[in-house]
Amino acid sequence: MPTSRSYRDACGIARALDVVGERWALLVVRELLLTPQRFSELRHALPHVSSNVLADRLRELEHNGVIRRAPAEAEDPRVYELTERGRRLEPILRALGDWGIEAPQPPAPASLSATSVLIFLQGAARPDPAAPPTTCLLELDGRAWTVRLDAGRIHVRVGGTATADASLRADPQAFSALLVDPTSLAAACADGGVAVVGDQSAIERLLFSVSEPQSS
Repeated sequence: MPTSRSYRDACGIARALDVVGERWALLVVRELLLTPQRFSELRHALPHVSSNVLADRLRELEHNGVIRRAPAEAEDPRVYELTERGRRLEPILRALGDWGIEAPQPPAPASLSATSVLIFLQGAARPDPAAPPTTCLLELDGRAWTVRLDAGRIHVRVGGTATADASLRADPQAFSALLVDPTSLAAACADGGVAVVGDQSAIERLLFSVSEPQSS
């Protein structure tokens, strides 16, 4: 059942935690930062949450105006999306991610969603402003994403593109490992964990934009 617990504390921090402080609530918000998602997609992205608990968190977040269901006339009315109020949690979540990167890794088996990796990529990438624009198609965990490096900035959107310089298919863990060590790309392709089609140097530009700091 949805919870109605409260800290009964008038501080704004405590009141915010009354809304998003329950277990899994902020991870639901994280998964909706880049694109609306169905219940089944959220359940897949958060494999360690039970269906009942996820349903409770969705009801609570909807009741508190953090998320909403897409309107009936939408292309897919079964998806959940962030409201404007929910969207204001984005910089808070990104700051939490930056802070948590130094925390110990969780015990195995640990999950890692495509959204998580792409949020890290958005925050960590420092593309060379002088490099030509590069567009990569990423296929992560069954969903396509278009990533573009242009004028020193990175743009990520859900969906494919017919004009990509190259495409990469991997699970989120394998792609995360490449962001940590881009020099392992050839080995990852050789063992079948990663597949690259097209201009491999475009994929390398994307990967090295994270691992190689730009000169000031």
